[in-house]
Amino acid sequence: MPIKVEHLTHTYMPGSPFASVALNDVSLTIEDGELIGLLGHTGSGKTTLVQHLNGLLKPTQGQIWVDDLEITQKGVSLIEVRRKVGLVFQYPEYQLFEETVAKDIAFGPKNIGLSTEEINQRVREAIQQVGLHYDDVAERSPFELSGGQMRRVAIAGVLAMRPKVLILDEPTAGLDPAGRRSILGMIRQLHEAGGMTVIMVSHNMDDISTLATRLVVMSKGRLVLTGTPREVFMQQELLQSIGLGIPQAAELAHALIAEGFDLPADLYTQEEVMQAILALAKKEAKPC
Repeated sequence: MPIKVEHLTHTYMPGSPFASVALNDVSLTIEDGELIGLLGHTGSGKTTLVQHLNGLLKPTQGQIWVDDLEITQKGVSLIEVRRKVGLVFQYPEYQLFEETVAKDIAFGPKNIGLSTEEINQRVREAIQQVGLHYDDVAERSPFELSGGQMRRVAIAGVLAMRPKVLILDEPTAGLDPAGRRSILGMIRQLHEAGGMTVIMVSHNMDDISTLATRLVVMSKGRLVLTGTPREVFMQQELLQSIGLGIPQAAELAHALIAEGFDLPADLYTQEEVMQAILALAKKEAKPC
């Protein structure tokens, strides 16, 4: 298993009048090859949680293991941890700074002392992984690219470290619909092609509904629900009680059921809702 979290608690500014508990006794296991959708309202603790997974934050209490390495122990190499777990922050394009795309992607591999040949190979591989063409972008300034392309370059910089686990914090934030679809398609391809474990932080149910193999739902620093997307989206009342919704397709299905339409109660993707409605229409259209 790549990640195991046990009884994780994190308090910001402990011992002060401004102390705030961001995580409260969170336990979670993430298996190899999962694509986890980490959901929660603003302030739920989801970003605080993922920042523990590659050592950016230290827990107030609790333990974390990555590939059987307890990263919360004293003396653990954070460089080694971050080679295993890559974290892409929200709006990662704001962190681009080199004069060319290739140099920006090469920054991480260069800092861990890899050979020039190995660095160049990783840069080419990472550019390909994010769906760009090396000859088209390698020598261009990242700031000449579109917003979606810049985000792909920023993700490539993390992929060049060849992490076993990739964490993406709100990867579609601020993008137009076409950009969102493009980034989500890239994430699906990354997961399917390499068997990489992916943790995607989001509050957008429609983004996550067709991607995740499992959802983890947080509220007020606690883990409140986990399961397949179908299992989680059946808990509409619970999700609404913590400030979350369900995918628009699931809302449509529930509204039709409430009006008396004979549809399954666990529909949540646009495709299956459409197929169920068409099947019902064909059934109703058959002559008696």
